[in-house]
Amino acid sequence: MTDVTRILIAMEEGDPKAADELLPLVYEELRLLAAQKVAQEKPGQTLQATALVHEAYLRLVEGGEDQNWNSRGHFFKAAAEAMRRILVESARRKGRVKHGGNRHRVELDEFDLSIDGPSYDLVVLDECLERLQTEEQAIADLVKLRFYAGLTLEQAANILKVSKRTAIRYWIYAQAWLYKEMGK
Repeated sequence: MTDVTRILIAMEEGDPKAADELLPLVYEELRLLAAQKVAQEKPGQTLQATALVHEAYLRLVEGGEDQNWNSRGHFFKAAAEAMRRILVESARRKGRVKHGGNRHRVELDEFDLSIDGPSYDLVVLDECLERLQTEEQAIADLVKLRFYAGLTLEQAANILKVSKRTAIRYWIYAQAWLYKEMGK
């Protein structure tokens, strides 16, 4: 049993000090996952990786989230879901007229130094993932782990407790399904 799993069990049993012990053990991994996610966002993103980690951690440990994690993998799956929700909420908030959603940024510099961001819309992706989750829970979980947590197919397969071959099949299916649903 790893230290993380031991602490998660202690948290489930109501140990108030366990949450304080958990953050130092998982912080760097969560920070790397968050940095990957923030780097994939469109240019102009104001949410920083550190803020994403802290918000996700607070939602997991102190919020109303289900805290019955039975393993390290289960905890990281929950963390990926929390990061997904935070990023989608941020994208929705920025899309509102109140927050400048109808305005377009104009660069005043004569040189275009911007780097093309990903060609997806987080809100549309989230809606598609919600539909996929009702049809194929395991496949939706794989997409969340790959896309929001930045895990490899092998890492995601281990967390989902499926073979790498099954994870590959799930990933191919998910890509085709999302491509069709997102209207590309």
